Amino acid sequence: MVEAQSWTTRRGSNPRFETTEQVLEIPVTPTAEIKQQQQQQGNLGSLISPNLLTALIIASWYLSNIGVLLLNKYLLSFYGYRYPIFLTMLHMISCGFYSLLAIKWLEIVPFQQIHSRKQFFKILALSAIFCFSVVCGNTSLRYLPVSFNQAIGATTPFFTAIFAFVITCKKESAEVYLALVPVVLGIVLASNSEPLFHLFGFLMALGSTAGRALKSVVQGLLLTSEAEKLHSMNLLLYMAPMAAMILLPFTLYIEGNVTAVTIEKARVDGFMVFLLVGNATVAYLVNLTNFLVTKHTSALTLQVLGNAKAAVAAVVSVLIFRNPVTVMGMTGFAVTIMGVVLYSEAKKRSKVTAH
Repeated sequence: MVEAQSWTTRRGSNPRFETTEQVLEIPVTPTAEIKQQQQQQGNLGSLISPNLLTALIIASWYLSNIGVLLLNKYLLSFYGYRYPIFLTMLHMISCGFYSLLAIKWLEIVPFQQIHSRKQFFKILALSAIFCFSVVCGNTSLRYLPVSFNQAIGATTPFFTAIFAFVITCKKESAEVYLALVPVVLGIVLASNSEPLFHLFGFLMALGSTAGRALKSVVQGLLLTSEAEKLHSMNLLLYMAPMAAMILLPFTLYIEGNVTAVTIEKARVDGFMVFLLVGNATVAYLVNLTNFLVTKHTSALTLQVLGNAKAAVAAVVSVLIFRNPVTVMGMTGFAVTIMGVVLYSEAKKRSKVTAH
């Protein structure tokens, strides 16, 4: 009579259980969003090489950044459309509209919502600073050549260091502060030798540069918690409509019945519609290409490109608008750009040392 085997015996005698147990890691099923991103990347990668794609994105970044400057200058100075606040409001409306399409329809980044009233008012404060900076920048283009405007704009690190110290009490290394000396020295040289110098335009350009620096400092201060941090594209989606609403009463009070004047001019000259729509579209592309350059390269690459952009925009504007330049002015601009590069390198070294 055969003795009945226990379950343990039978299990031990089964050759399938003689090997050591292995835990198989089953990959998580990707979400529909991830699948869509992978499919888009795959389709794009099959059509164009990564290096060529990066080069095209960088070229688009240069074209949009320099293009919006030249279009603003042409509209405000040469074409005779002297409404910088209304033009800025059109830029904000355009950025809000295109951001909505890019996020909700094209889904280039996940949509993020505002979660609290506190977060809303923080974004509103940033929008007000953003308005001030852009309006001052566009106004300055009425009175100053693009080349000189870009020389002043290159002094942004100087104002950033000042606001960071005043608002957050953040101190930089001595090397960083020393690098700011040629930044300021260069703009002093350029200002003294600028043939088309205009005091009001100069003050507006300084205000724009200071506003841009203040926004970066305040943004890092206000939106610090993980719950309140927004992707740059989502932040633009909320800031642009707020900025347009802030600018509306100012453009009506300062620039009068600008809407009726614009419509009347458009009836007489249809080319103005093309200029305004194209200008507003390129203004959004500046923000989109900023995001794409950072995504496909790095924030450091964007910073390096920004340093070179001022010089490229100055050269292109001189070639197009034929504004007079002096050797001393060019020298001052070069000194300022050199200071910005030294500042960037000093900041990198100070971060490495801190870590």
